[in-house]
Amino acid sequence: VQLQAYGGGLVQAGGSLRLSCAASGSIFSFSVMGWYRQAPGKQRELVADITSGGSINAAESVKGRFTISRDNAKSTVYLQMNSLKPEDTAVYYCKLRWRYSDYWGQGTLVTVSS
Repeated sequence: VQLQAYGGGLVQAGGSLRLSCAASGSIFSFSVMGWYRQAPGKQRELVADITSGGSINAAESVKGRFTISRDNAKSTVYLQMNSLKPEDTAVYYCKLRWRYSDYWGQGTLVTVSS
């Protein structure tokens, strides 16, 4: 399994970005897909994840601002980020979990200027 994340960039506070993560292989539709982020000097944390059935779990800090979704036909998971804040600045990673194995993408940098 290979994951390719893209869509990061520099945005002003209050702006929006949409991250995408495309997966290779045939297990995407059976997998839990997640977005994580790691800010400088901090541990990697869960932003949101979505099960194969569409159940969503999101961090309190992003509820109401970020939306995770998936397109199984395209083997792609998305993270729509609105009302961005400087504290959202981080490298964002996508993760695929299938059975007891985790696969990570390479990360995409999101920088929010104040």
